[in-house]
Amino acid sequence: MKRSKSTKTIEFTVGSPFISILRFALPVIGGNLFQLFYTLADSVIVGQTLGAESLAAVGATSIIVYFVLCFIQGITNGFGICLGQKCGAKDEKGMKKCIAATAVLCIGFTIIITALFCGFSHPILRVMKTPQDIYKEAYIYMFIILLGSGATFFYNAISNILRALGDSEIPLFCLIFSSILNIVLDIVFIVPMKSGIAGAAWATVLSQFVSAILCTVAGVKKFRELHLSKQDFEGIKPYASQLVKVGFPMGFQMSVMCIGQLSMQSAVNSLGSQAIAGYTAATKADQISVLVNNAMSSTLSAYVSQNYGARNQLRISQGVRAALVQTEVLNIVMCVGILLLRNVIVEMFIANPGAEIRYYSNGYLYWIAPSYVLLGILTIYRCAIQSMQNTVAPFFACFIELVMRIGSTMLICSMFGYIGVCVATPLAWLGACVCLVPVYYIQIRSMTDNSSTHFRCKTTGKRDRIQKK
Repeated sequence: MKRSKSTKTIEFTVGSPFISILRFALPVIGGNLFQLFYTLADSVIVGQTLGAESLAAVGATSIIVYFVLCFIQGITNGFGICLGQKCGAKDEKGMKKCIAATAVLCIGFTIIITALFCGFSHPILRVMKTPQDIYKEAYIYMFIILLGSGATFFYNAISNILRALGDSEIPLFCLIFSSILNIVLDIVFIVPMKSGIAGAAWATVLSQFVSAILCTVAGVKKFRELHLSKQDFEGIKPYASQLVKVGFPMGFQMSVMCIGQLSMQSAVNSLGSQAIAGYTAATKADQISVLVNNAMSSTLSAYVSQNYGARNQLRISQGVRAALVQTEVLNIVMCVGILLLRNVIVEMFIANPGAEIRYYSNGYLYWIAPSYVLLGILTIYRCAIQSMQNTVAPFFACFIELVMRIGSTMLICSMFGYIGVCVATPLAWLGACVCLVPVYYIQIRSMTDNSSTHFRCKTTGKRDRIQKK
């Protein structure tokens, strides 16, 4: 597999698993945090300049935007797993075919998602019980963000391709630039141009599109595998089929998880704009942990898929343990930091927040932050299982999460009010962990047994040939 001399890539099939994962994860974490700045910049600038009602409008639609983002991240991560396996097997032709199939599939899914969600924006907002005082701004913001879902698909696809090839630095550098651009555009569109909440939405879309362009240009210069020709797009149907087989269930199950969060958002929306503003401020801070865990998941996905392609069970086990330790350390640090800075967090988004807004914000953070340890377990084991081409168990765990979230929102909220929203996610994570952890160890043991059988067969065959001689 030939690459340019200047590449700084990590090959996960050799070297220390702990060091390799850490070196790769740090830029991915940085990239995810800068990606979070897109929405945080919108929320901070909107809340401070346009007021609490405009922030509530962003918050009331954020779960729909997150729903689409989860699908895009899930399906493109699945595409990256397939590419990583080809990379681990040193199959250069297969790698190019996978990249070509990824490009074609992303265009198709972009058209479907954009048409579907933009066309049903009004029914979605009505189903979510969006308050009338923020309905207009909520519609404008959500429609523009969903209209630009192609930029989100573009960036996530190219970044997962680069990570599968062993590079996590290019996506980080591109996001740093585009995050700064996003903040500048937010201020320009909202303050001097007075374009309101629409300006914040367009700033996000344009900045992510620029990030995708930069990633593509840098990636093409660095990797020969990205130099595609017309021939690489021929006969890609089997590769596209495999990508969909792995990627679609991952995208679907990540989106299904958001359905439970939709019920949570609907419950909050019914409490009024003050509750939405407080809940939005809390969930924005909570997204930091989610994105850090997703970064570790992306890293482990590249690691496991390469070693699975190389059929190296021992390194998979070592890598999962190393990633779990690193993830939980980060989760503990974030838990402590968020609880200590909970009042600063709400003030960052809303100028002079009232006692009611603080109540809703702090109430959610008190429950969610200590539960990050559960999120770390869920993230690592689910990713490891998916990267070994098992999509059934993660989907079943996703269904458990959905039931737990909806059940908590409907039952506990009806009896105890807002606390039902606060405990819904921790209960969902716990239920999924109970499902996935045993499955991982069963699958690892099965892989070990198969490897031993394969070795014995090869050895026996060799002895038979010697005896014949």
